Amino acid sequence: MYQIIEGNRWRNIWVVGDIHGCYQCLMDELKGRHFNHHEDLLISVGDLIDRGPDSVKCLQLIRQKWFYAVRGNHEQMALDALRNNDFALWTMNGGIWFSRLTNPQKLEAIALLEACRQLPHIIEINCINGRNIIAHADYPSSVYLRDKPVSAQRVLWDRARLTDCFAGKGEGISGADHFWFGHTPVDKRYDFENLHYIDTGAVFGGVLTFAQIQ
Repeated sequence: MYQIIEGNRWRNIWVVGDIHGCYQCLMDELKGRHFNHHEDLLISVGDLIDRGPDSVKCLQLIRQKWFYAVRGNHEQMALDALRNNDFALWTMNGGIWFSRLTNPQKLEAIALLEACRQLPHIIEINCINGRNIIAHADYPSSVYLRDKPVSAQRVLWDRARLTDCFAGKGEGISGADHFWFGHTPVDKRYDFENLHYIDTGAVFGGVLTFAQIQ
């Protein structure tokens, strides 16, 4: 469930919000930041696939040494669909692209999706700005602890903490300096204490938010 990364291996490190198949948008943003594929690192908060035009290209990113990602609920829906041979929920939520692939393309996509089973739910990385925790929707505890058992379902799906934050009842999470989440499209980046929400709806006509943590 957890993956630990040492930030001192890279020059610059960014965390990026939900990509959702927007591959060209991602490449344009990286170019604008003079991203160096040999010295810099990009970490995704998950949801590489669905809704956008290039899900397969986005899945191919997990093979790159400069790219890390946590698992998103859309990757999980795809994995569940393949395991159960039931594609209804995934298709309803943006997975229709899979049915439009040719058979050779489907085989490649399946191999890439199966590789997503190795994606962690939570990444911990120590950077210049302190200890950063990246998860898709939430870290479902008031205290972060490495390898602490937490609900994978809530890590992938839970919106309760963000709802509380918008209602003025939210609280930060102790045990780390920064927590980075996606999952819920918002109109701009929101920061509540040490919680950062960066899915700014690129696939819905918003922008792809990057946060530089080193």
